[in-house]
Amino acid sequence: MSSISGKINFSFIVVILFIMSIGFTACNDENFSTNSKYQLSFSNDTLNFDTVFTTLGSATSKIMIYNHNNVALKISHIGVAGGKTSSFKINVDGSINADNQFNDIEIRAKDSMYVFVSVTVNPTNANSPVIIKDSLVLQTNGVLQNVKLQAYGQNIIILRGKRYNDDTILKEDLPYLVYDSLIVSQNKTLTLNPGCKIYFHNNANLKVYGNLNAIGTAEKPIIMRGDRLDKIKFATPFPYNNIAGQWDGVYLLGKDGKHVLRHVNMNSGYVGIYFSNNDRNANPNLEISDCRIQNFYFYGLVVQNGNVQVVNTEISNTSSYSVYLSGGKHSFIQCTIANYFDNSTVEPISRDKKPAVMIMNLNRVSPMETVFRNCVISGNEDNEFSLASRFLDQYKGIFDHCYIKKADSLKLPQFTKIRWAERKDTIFKSTRYNLEENTYFNFMPDSVSPVRGLADPNVAAQYPLDLNGKSRLSDGAPDAGAYEWQPTK
Repeated sequence: MSSISGKINFSFIVVILFIMSIGFTACNDENFSTNSKYQLSFSNDTLNFDTVFTTLGSATSKIMIYNHNNVALKISHIGVAGGKTSSFKINVDGSINADNQFNDIEIRAKDSMYVFVSVTVNPTNANSPVIIKDSLVLQTNGVLQNVKLQAYGQNIIILRGKRYNDDTILKEDLPYLVYDSLIVSQNKTLTLNPGCKIYFHNNANLKVYGNLNAIGTAEKPIIMRGDRLDKIKFATPFPYNNIAGQWDGVYLLGKDGKHVLRHVNMNSGYVGIYFSNNDRNANPNLEISDCRIQNFYFYGLVVQNGNVQVVNTEISNTSSYSVYLSGGKHSFIQCTIANYFDNSTVEPISRDKKPAVMIMNLNRVSPMETVFRNCVISGNEDNEFSLASRFLDQYKGIFDHCYIKKADSLKLPQFTKIRWAERKDTIFKSTRYNLEENTYFNFMPDSVSPVRGLADPNVAAQYPLDLNGKSRLSDGAPDAGAYEWQPTK
């Protein structure tokens, strides 16, 4: 009896396995509809690339192809209209083709697939951006569909591991792209003309052992930034240029250097300006005016054994000190130093809790004197200002008509007409990056800001225009910081 039962169970299992194999075969042998009413959908009808520098390889983006139908489809042809001569190249479902053409691509019902598109722009003689167009063409069940492809390309001068052993001028005609380091030798001067744009590749930097003259104008500022002009493809695209750490920084290292930066905008590297020398008996000189130093992974401005004068300038958003001063004479007039770095990125990077401004009076540095007039020092920490000195009451400093965020106010003779921060204060118009609206921080005073009317009018009169070129004196009550409040239009 048990033998018969065993044979029946075995036969039953064989039948079940046979039926299952038929089922699997049927699933794998899916029917593809040839009805022209079933068509594809796309994530974009036009794929736009930001500026792509010529001769520099390619930028890549993607298109999603959707089959929202209840039937499987076979794309009889997909390719770039310009073929193998096109500036655009495609990768379809993980495959590439030298002719940029693919046939009989299957896409199941309710499924999707990626098409990656890269673009390489050939060199041109044009100084302004040029537009490159093509299209991705698909044919399904006899019906043609297309996605427009569009990119802008710009010619550029490449500086790779370049050292200047003579006085050199960089002009505004074409932008510059720096790989590795751009080095200025001792006693030599690098001059950046108004409108000069320098793009730095990953980890690239400018090292000056001589002198730097970067003198822009309000109409033609000098730009220093990373070379990523595209965006991270989040649900809402986020510009790489707004992410700190895209390049290294500017290092002013000569002990005899004389440096001037006017109307210079630099952002999103590791260090903004690192102005340092190891000789406490030598004090090189740095003048900064009408500049924006924004969004750096470590520091905005570091000064060690150097004299620095900073006027009408914004230094903002760093993961550590925004301004670090140790050794030398330091003067800050009508400056905004604001650190809201935790609000500046989509990446999980936080501040190290260091104050926005650190003044470190050490024995091993040259004698220090510090002046802050009509300045704003704030951020999202309770303490954004620190003065470290063995003898605070004897420290040579003047802090006058400033707004300072510090947990405990300093009751010292060097501090006069100071507005110490309160929790209820609304200081600036915007202290975060708005991803949805793609709007950056706005460190202009809010309409109810305590920095309004705080500045010493006599000092403000020496700098009648704010960083936006607006009058500080028109209402008779100039504001502290780099910006004068303006009514919303």
